[in-house]
Amino acid sequence: MTDGPSYGFDTLQIHAGARPDPATGARQTPIYQSTAFVFRDADHAAALFNLQEVGYIYSRLTNPTVAVLQERIATLEGGVGAVCCSSGHAAQIMALFPLMSPGKNVVASTRLYGGTVTQFSQTIKRFGWSATFVDFDDLDAVKAAINDDTRAVFCEAIANPGGYITDLDAISAISDAAEVPLIVDNTSATPYLCRPIEHGATLVVHSTTKYLTGNGTVTGGCVVDSGKFDWTANDKFPSLSAPEPAYHGLKFAETFGPLAFTFHGIAIGLRDLGMTMNPQAAHYTLMGIETLSLRMERHVENAQKVAAWLETDPRVDYVTYAGLPSSPYYDRVKKICPRGAGGLFTVAIKGGYEACVKLVDNLEIFSHVANLGDTRSLIIHSASTTHRQLSAEQQEAAGAGPNVVRISIGIEDADDLIADLDQALAKATA
Repeated sequence: MTDGPSYGFDTLQIHAGARPDPATGARQTPIYQSTAFVFRDADHAAALFNLQEVGYIYSRLTNPTVAVLQERIATLEGGVGAVCCSSGHAAQIMALFPLMSPGKNVVASTRLYGGTVTQFSQTIKRFGWSATFVDFDDLDAVKAAINDDTRAVFCEAIANPGGYITDLDAISAISDAAEVPLIVDNTSATPYLCRPIEHGATLVVHSTTKYLTGNGTVTGGCVVDSGKFDWTANDKFPSLSAPEPAYHGLKFAETFGPLAFTFHGIAIGLRDLGMTMNPQAAHYTLMGIETLSLRMERHVENAQKVAAWLETDPRVDYVTYAGLPSSPYYDRVKKICPRGAGGLFTVAIKGGYEACVKLVDNLEIFSHVANLGDTRSLIIHSASTTHRQLSAEQQEAAGAGPNVVRISIGIEDADDLIADLDQALAKATA
């Protein structure tokens, strides 16, 4: 189909990137479970390897099933292209890889998933990169943290675990002034609730494992390219603006224009890092995206109802859901996430750590897992699991203190979820 402006989100989430299989007429995108693809002739093979023609070579680089998913996510996000990979963590490295080099840094929000904080504060040091963590509600601090060695600004649209909403317009204004790209993790919001590119993001990353797939079956990641950043405006990004030795001096920005980052992600990133998404995972995610808007509407509806009930419960200290009028981010929801504040938030339980553990152990409908964005309602005690590697100060800054549980509200009957929380809270605070 032609993805024109006349098509709405609900149509694009089903049709974007997908066409009937030319060989069989199959309506659903087939799983092309093949490692390699036959070339027409020697000239065709040479043209593909020299980036003179687009096509399929080897599934570490390109695969027809994965290509449909890439086009669909890029379309829903309003980007020009996308690169899918093996996980959300892989997507973050893939996003940074063309931008960074030894001695360079990324300015990151303190309100990030604990695994991201660990990846940025520890693992990327092995590449000679570094991260500076800043409270992104303090715009002056964000400006001050950016220096001559900064190559990216990174945040989450709806922060995991607390559900905090980032003022993307304000942050993108700062990154634009500094001439560095803004990378936004849109996992918790999905393009149905928030389209970061419309708020100035250069790149959007996803853990497709979560809401995009929605059924807890496969891991995956994606990097979406806005196509709007001028990689040649200065000499900060030679991987994209300078001659590439591996392709006989080709300049990605000059050759591919708005798609420079996308082509680099495939031709260099997937080629050398090998963080490939397998075609079956892409198939499951494509199937999940077909119902994304329907699921997100129910996630938001249920989260609003459950969070409002929890906030009035005397056994609860506070609830961080941005959709509540009491939230400091309530007014920001309308600007950044006009369709709702998502399905993720934290709850502080009276009784602290011990009460949190008892709550988790006594729930019946909620699943105790290290995941979010599933059709099922999920719960975890972040301080002892997903954020365990962080210091106490980092845990508090991320909204994952010892007295807090993270809740990912599913699409079950909201009254059943409330009843389950009620009986578990009774046991946890007895």
